[in-house]
Amino acid sequence: MTNITLSIDDEVYKKMRGYSEIKWSEYVRKIIEMRINELDKIEKLPRHESILNMLASEKSLKKDWDNEADERWNDV
Repeated sequence: MTNITLSIDDEVYKKMRGYSEIKWSEYVRKIIEMRINELDKIEKLPRHESILNMLASEKSLKKDWDNEADERWNDV
C-alpha cells in the first residue's frame, strides 16, 4: 500500500480529534476510492468529454467553482 500526505487546517484537525472513534485514514481511503469509481464510470460513458480535459478546462469549472472560499488556493 502506498502512503500519501495531506495537509489539514488546524481547526479541522482539532475537530477531527474530537471524533477519535473515527478511523480518519480509512475514511479518506474509502472516499478516494468512491470518487475514483465515479470517475471511471464517467470515462466509460459514450461521447463524454475526457475527464482530464474537463479538469484542465478552467472555463468549464469557473462558473460552478469560482468563489471567495476558493480564492485562498490561488497562490498555493
